[in-house]
Amino acid sequence: MENNQENHKILKKKYLPTSEFYSQIIDSLQDYSIFTLDKEFNINSWSAGATKIFGYEVDEVIGESFDLIFTEEDLKNEIPKREIQIALKEGRATDNRWHITKDKSFFFAFGLVFPLISLDGEMIGYVKILQDLTYKKQSEDSIKNYVKELEELNTHKESVLAILSHDLRSPLSAIIGTAKYLKENFHKMKTDTVQEMLELLYKSSTDELEMLDYLVEWARIKYASDVFSPTKIKLIEYINKVFETLKETASINTINLHHEIEENTFIFADGKMLISIIQNIVSNAIKHTEKGGMITVSAKNLEDKIIIQVKDTGIGMSKEIMNKLFTPQMKTLSETRKKDKGAGIGLLLVKGFLEKNGGEIWVESIEGEGSSFYFTLPIEKPLYK
Repeated sequence: MENNQENHKILKKKYLPTSEFYSQIIDSLQDYSIFTLDKEFNINSWSAGATKIFGYEVDEVIGESFDLIFTEEDLKNEIPKREIQIALKEGRATDNRWHITKDKSFFFAFGLVFPLISLDGEMIGYVKILQDLTYKKQSEDSIKNYVKELEELNTHKESVLAILSHDLRSPLSAIIGTAKYLKENFHKMKTDTVQEMLELLYKSSTDELEMLDYLVEWARIKYASDVFSPTKIKLIEYINKVFETLKETASINTINLHHEIEENTFIFADGKMLISIIQNIVSNAIKHTEKGGMITVSAKNLEDKIIIQVKDTGIGMSKEIMNKLFTPQMKTLSETRKKDKGAGIGLLLVKGFLEKNGGEIWVESIEGEGSSFYFTLPIEKPLYK
């Protein structure tokens, strides 16, 4: 009996796990970042998994602040401090949030922090454990976005069908009817009447083509994602392209097109979509600016994006019109088209293209004084989306 007890003590002592044993286990957990902090919240140990996830080697982080792994937004909201307070109060703190790595990329992680107690019962620091859930987060977001896109596509489909069945079909019937009348009665009609009907045919046909072009571009937002190719773009070059295209229309109405874009202003966007965005907004401004007026395009930086302003000295608009500007109803599209030559769809296009490029649009206006359209675009390729 005594021999058994003695053997048990020897085995227990022989196989008692060492600090090296635990260190090897921790370093084998490559999908987890595990590190410790001292009481001043500075990092004092760093696992192999932490190096894999964050990109920092051990000698790069030892002595560095806990703040190192948090985004600017979380630091501004004092998230690290709150985590520690909860851990001290409740024994542990958990969260799911975005963190930032050495190369400034982002990853989504489940985090756990708890006080580290010595064998003597003294609180000597904290342990922080993170599990990389980026793939899971992206999958969940992808599903949510997919459902949202399906809903949008359904609305999109109904809108396109409404335009095809009404706004394109009705005028096309009139064009066919006029052409048929000319074909059957041309030989007995007066020259002036024929000329008048031909001009009507030409105008109606070009209007139909313009509307069809809008539809093709509009459909491209949702259905042709493969042609979406955002790159770093020099903004002034695209402003000049649009001004060159619209200068004749502007000069007819003695409207001055002017820009205040600096040479080194860059944005990250799809070039074809950017042309469409600027051209739609500027041409819309021309339509609503009286003779002798001015349209000015300017830009300013705001953190990681550019805010571009298209300001006109036109007739302005009411709050009621502004509220409906980017969400035209299909039942009023025919009326909008007649009054505004397709601007309803044009601004819908602009909004869709901007959202595709990670931007947004809004308008400020005073009746009788003019309007300013503002839209944003990222300066660099988004780190995560």
